[in-house]
Amino acid sequence: MKILVTGGTGYIGSHTVVELQAKGYEVIIVDNLSNSSIDVLDNIAKISGKKPLFEKFDLTDPEKTATFFKLHNDISAVIHFAAFKAVGESVEAPLMYYRNNLLSLVNILQGMIDNTIRDIVFSSSCTVYGQPDVLPAREDTPVQKAASPYGNTKQICEEIITDTSISANIRGILLRYFNPIGAHETAFIGELPLGVPNCLMPYITQTAIGKRPFLRVWGDDYDTPDGTAIRDYIHVVDLAKAHVIAVERLTGEKGKKNIETFNLGTGNGFSVMEVIKSFESTSGVKLNYEIKERRPGDIVKVWADTDFANKELGWKAEKNLDEMTRSAWKWEQALAKKEIAK
Repeated sequence: MKILVTGGTGYIGSHTVVELQAKGYEVIIVDNLSNSSIDVLDNIAKISGKKPLFEKFDLTDPEKTATFFKLHNDISAVIHFAAFKAVGESVEAPLMYYRNNLLSLVNILQGMIDNTIRDIVFSSSCTVYGQPDVLPAREDTPVQKAASPYGNTKQICEEIITDTSISANIRGILLRYFNPIGAHETAFIGELPLGVPNCLMPYITQTAIGKRPFLRVWGDDYDTPDGTAIRDYIHVVDLAKAHVIAVERLTGEKGKKNIETFNLGTGNGFSVMEVIKSFESTSGVKLNYEIKERRPGDIVKVWADTDFANKELGWKAEKNLDEMTRSAWKWEQALAKKEIAK
């Protein structure tokens, strides 16, 4: 089977490509490389022994997207990662987020319909819950008003897929995942945002390695035990494996309804300070950090109830927080060695 992975040179996408190829799938990646590097293709090949097919273009372009689907109408399923994903940036540039995240999905769904491609796995997010009234968040937890334009794009995208499945032969799995961190055990692929990181873990590792003068901790006055925001962190490889299972569920006719939703997390909430302490413990590096004012769009705390995904998908996150932070540091050190070698 040929699987289209949009955003496949990105952080989660690249790890998912590795897991797909390990299962024998043929993978074709579409990415505009706006937040990733073409070198990722070679690094995927180092791990899996096979370089995925690749096409560079912007999925918000309807003509290029339509042409692509006509050329590759033998695709069995789509995994859609390609999106802008920074909460703070979305508050500053909402139109950029709505244009990119919504138009790309609309063009993909139209391409699927026009070429009778039925199955899509959508990269959703726990941000669709906003700040839940009750924790942990379950799949049937009421969706609150999104705290950021980014979160709102994920809510709207879920609605677009659901509405489209009613009028067209489209089936989907919406994977609401929590906070992916860590890197592949080989340290050939990992999280490498272009510019200043918006996510916690690469900011931590870049500070530790000396790329950043200090780590910004956004707020220490939240209603949490240590005052810093709480999230459910999940190792990216655990997350990637869930996407393969989702593809198998769709293509194997195992789904119980046209659109299914699953939470992907560990079921445990850790504060920013707990992640910092884990990193300092596993790396042996003392972090220089400064407390800053809360960042617009951030919620106080959220973590997952993963029982449904555990039982229905037969999937469970395996790696603990220390394993996550250790692998992230190994990846950052590998990057530093490459820079020295240059």
